Amino acid sequence: MTRPSIPNFVHGSVKFWRRKWSNGAQSRQSIRVGGAVVALAAATIAAARAQWWADLVLVVGAVVVAGVVWRFGRGLSVGAVVVVAGLCQVPGLTQAPITSTDAYRYVWDGRVQLSGHSPYGYVPLDDSLAPLRDPVLFPGLSPDQRSGVTGIPDDPAQLPVDDARTRINRPGVPTIYPPVAEAYFTVVALFTPWSAGTLGLQIAAGLIAIALTWLLAVQNPRWAALWGWSPIVALEASNAAHVDVLAALFITAAVVTAARRPKLAAVLLGAAGSVKLLPLLLLPAFRRRRPLVALGTFIASYVPHVLAVGTLVLGFLPGYLNQEGFEDGSSRSAILALLLPPEARQVVAAVLALALAALAFHRARRDPIALTCCWLYGAALLIATPTYPWYGLPLIALAALASRPEWVAVPLASYLAYASFGHDTRQGLIHLTAAVIVAGALTIRHQLVAKSGLTAPPLPANTGQRDESHRPRNLGRIR
Repeated sequence: MTRPSIPNFVHGSVKFWRRKWSNGAQSRQSIRVGGAVVALAAATIAAARAQWWADLVLVVGAVVVAGVVWRFGRGLSVGAVVVVAGLCQVPGLTQAPITSTDAYRYVWDGRVQLSGHSPYGYVPLDDSLAPLRDPVLFPGLSPDQRSGVTGIPDDPAQLPVDDARTRINRPGVPTIYPPVAEAYFTVVALFTPWSAGTLGLQIAAGLIAIALTWLLAVQNPRWAALWGWSPIVALEASNAAHVDVLAALFITAAVVTAARRPKLAAVLLGAAGSVKLLPLLLLPAFRRRRPLVALGTFIASYVPHVLAVGTLVLGFLPGYLNQEGFEDGSSRSAILALLLPPEARQVVAAVLALALAALAFHRARRDPIALTCCWLYGAALLIATPTYPWYGLPLIALAALASRPEWVAVPLASYLAYASFGHDTRQGLIHLTAAVIVAGALTIRHQLVAKSGLTAPPLPANTGQRDESHRPRNLGRIR
């Protein structure tokens, strides 16, 4: 056996220690970056709690995170992304839900189901459910006091949204949430003591956000940070506990498994639709992946409830759509509202939605499913411009999965528009700005691809293969 020459030994030693120093510097940089991201999440929660320029802090934080992902994301590992994402969820747990009171309804629905009743057949103020009241959900109404409400009101849409006696919003109407969401509420309620209030749901939502970060990081750690490190996710998952984070997990899992296990992907998409109805808009993108199975899963989830309460299973959904302006178009489609009256707005929105569905159905043969789902979901939000910004949580996950960060502008615009509620023109211009940002990014990307003479490579979520482009190459390792 020949010994290595002294020059080769010295050269190899220098490379070894240089690599050690480089790895140490990279680790220190990762710690600094992670610390800054967690600080942004904490600042977002603090600003929202104090109502101190909360939307501006959120937008700036999201832009900074996107910049960090773009600048430092290539060297990130799966573990680092997931750990930082977990730390980002911690600040939200220290506060009660800030952006909405939806979590209190979740707690109530779960409790009602555990008692053997259906949240589709009773309203929270119903005196027949008085034994389920506690000081957390009903600070102004004890179990011994009467609310004067029995049964479901004839016209619940005319009732006030809030009642000073309870933290549950719309306490005079039954629930609007689909069956899989209700099952989730029930499971969390089973393990949460009444005195904990919304904390159990906040922890569950935070864990779901972390699990989704891992699922995305297995595909590509760099873009997974776009979801896991987002201050939007920190605010709406572990703090507000919005169920949209569960829908985002199901949608992402459906897209990731679509190539190898299309039946499972269809079931997951149907389950996502039974958490929030919006994911059903993605059915055209699953044209070759058994969309009928997805619809069957969605319908099957309603069967037990139909058998229990009949047509009451619709809950307050029709009244909710009326209150939120979906029926007459009075407060929807903010971009179209800049030019069209409500009646014409509804027709144009419907035509655009059908055209996009047809385009997605056609492009599904050639484009990565992650990309198709991303632009289809994002375009639907731009057309409908729903009031509540957390509806955009699944879009953030799809943007990370499709490596299309520009689509994060859509949920960010929703926060600014939410703060401008009642100023229709301002809201329309805000959403229009997001649409321009997305269109500009798409144009620049196509120009760069055209100049390079290359075509965009297939995404891992469409091919069933894991993206390895982020992993470091062999840079002269000593064997």
